[in-house]
Amino acid sequence: MSERGTSRTGAAGRAPVVDGPEQLRNVVLVGASGSGKTTLTESLALAAGSLTRAGRVADGSTVSDHEEIEHQQQRSVRLSLVPVEWQGVKINLLDPPGHADFAGELAAALLVADAAVFVVSATEPVAGPALDLWAQCAAEGLPRAIAVTHMDAARADFDEVLAACRAAFGDEHPDSVQPLDLPVRSEGHVRGTVELLSGETHGEPGTAPQTESARERLVEAIAGEDDELLERYLGGEALDPGTLGRGLRGAVLHDAIHPVLPVTEDGTGVVDLLDLIVSAFPAPTDRPGPVPLPVDDSRDQRRGPATGEPGPLLCDPDAPLVAQVVQNTGDPYVGRLSLVRVYAGTLRPDLLLHVEAGQATSGQPTPGQGAPGAADERVGGLTSPFGKVQRPVPHAPAGDLVCVGKLTSARVGDTICEPSSPVLLEPWSLPEPLLPIAVEARSRSDEDKLSQGLSRLAVHDPAVRVEQNADTRQLVLWCTGEAHAAVVLHQLEHLYGVQVDPVEYRVALRETFGGPAIGHGRLVKQSGGHGQYAICELRVEPLPGGTGFEFVDQVVGGSVPRHFIPSVEKGVRAQLEHGVGDGYPLVDVRVTLVDGKAHSVDSSDTAFQSAAALALRDAATRTTVRLLEPVAEVGVLVPDEYLGGVFSDLSVRRARVLGTEPAGPGRSLLHAEVPELELTRYAVDLRSLSHGTGSFTRAPLRYEPLPTALAGRVARPEP
Repeated sequence: MSERGTSRTGAAGRAPVVDGPEQLRNVVLVGASGSGKTTLTESLALAAGSLTRAGRVADGSTVSDHEEIEHQQQRSVRLSLVPVEWQGVKINLLDPPGHADFAGELAAALLVADAAVFVVSATEPVAGPALDLWAQCAAEGLPRAIAVTHMDAARADFDEVLAACRAAFGDEHPDSVQPLDLPVRSEGHVRGTVELLSGETHGEPGTAPQTESARERLVEAIAGEDDELLERYLGGEALDPGTLGRGLRGAVLHDAIHPVLPVTEDGTGVVDLLDLIVSAFPAPTDRPGPVPLPVDDSRDQRRGPATGEPGPLLCDPDAPLVAQVVQNTGDPYVGRLSLVRVYAGTLRPDLLLHVEAGQATSGQPTPGQGAPGAADERVGGLTSPFGKVQRPVPHAPAGDLVCVGKLTSARVGDTICEPSSPVLLEPWSLPEPLLPIAVEARSRSDEDKLSQGLSRLAVHDPAVRVEQNADTRQLVLWCTGEAHAAVVLHQLEHLYGVQVDPVEYRVALRETFGGPAIGHGRLVKQSGGHGQYAICELRVEPLPGGTGFEFVDQVVGGSVPRHFIPSVEKGVRAQLEHGVGDGYPLVDVRVTLVDGKAHSVDSSDTAFQSAAALALRDAATRTTVRLLEPVAEVGVLVPDEYLGGVFSDLSVRRARVLGTEPAGPGRSLLHAEVPELELTRYAVDLRSLSHGTGSFTRAPLRYEPLPTALAGRVARPEP
């Protein structure tokens, strides 16, 4: 850490290129929205010489300036990749969106990264969302460092932030969170840093902090993770910075120490962070690769039965190629671009590759994405992104991240491999989209383009689920939240050329009879030639909820000929689908044909169908028709501190709370039955109630009578 790193840029128009995984670091920047991740990404690119303050890539190719880079990332709200080079090492910086609506992008970034820089703002408390993000990083086994941003703010106090991080992230081992640098202040502002291991000060001179106790605590933490170093330290030997740096690397790789570094918007502390990434963060070879899943032989006759249990993939550039699609985007000039992580082998342009479908999923299929399957494709050129610029690269070895053109059938989560060696990698789970947005095409031309636009949207954004509701006849886009919904509508209009208008979302209700009734249906028409003649008398009775529909024939004396009995049932079933009151399907009734009349010439199948429908509608006028609403089984996962507010909110939503159970330290899982009419915006409201820390699941349960007082608030279905 005592030697200051230097950057090296390649020839004009070329991105950083490495020959092996040892010269790679895949790092994800993780932090809540507003923590300063994107600004830190830009600062790292500036310090590495990949971006100039004039807004150009250091090798001469144009790129949007800092504001435009951030604007693009906020507009697209997608995972962005910024490759930089430092000390001969290529660092792939992954910047996922910080907003909770785009947790799927974060899940993808955590899967393909090998380490994380956890970004904490010095001006914001370390709250619940940060704890959830930290837990996600820990679940993926990612080594983590902590970058404290906004240190140039007037009220920033590094010691307070450090204490908060130790309390939040240290668990039972607060010494795992250790400062590597301390800020140097001048005239009330952070102008430099002092390295604890080397004692060197960088930046402008100022008031140096007291470092003795902090350095001693850091050295003890490093030595405590290495028996040899601990013995030397306890023996009174002075450990040099090089030895401590190597010990720090081992402790970081084993997730035993999380170094903390202060950084500012003007770049103070950023070089130290780059040095830490290169010297202490793992290369792809330092972490186990994913374990392939069994390949379904029924989809491809070329494959034989699987033999034995596969082991983790080795990060070997000379092995058969295995890569996974992380993201699909559309480029107006080159078409579809697929960001992929290479796990084994070396990816080169124009290779014939096999795409094995393993769609990253939110739990339900999305129309337009096609059925899972396998295909062979020839890849296009390889590029490395930087802002709006795609810079060509000759190859991508194991461990690297690269954009691939012309993978027309590859979806997010699919595996790319050699045709002779098919492999399937497990995709990551996406958050379940629980916010329904009903839309309709703005014009006839938009309606003609809607299907293709939705198909393309589903390929590029697997977090959205498209539903054509058969009951309400609405097109519904299920999103993860309001921000996600805004992005989806923006993309439909500006990327896919389809304009849609949001409309009121309707919950699919049902109708049933409130009591028994007799209905008469009479169809007698004579207009020359064969007429229409059919008379039916039906008795309709309500059945217990969930029973469905029963048809009973009690005709005696042949008043309705036997061959017209099925016609009566068919007419009743058709009317059930259209309802008899507010236009919702009619359920849970027993319909009994008790009498009728027929004509030897004018009676027909169609006539008895019509008469049966008339009889059912007539019976509805002689009793009460009740509306039924769907009820969902809901599980709400929330921190204990917000449990009371969630209880109160659910009671307002007419929920039946069944109980709670512990769900980890400081969290509870609440079980309830909630009418779906009350869940339309629950994804948004729960996030507000729990300050972004709560989540819920829902599953259809049953239908129950809708309170009469609420019936007038329910929109009727369109005819």
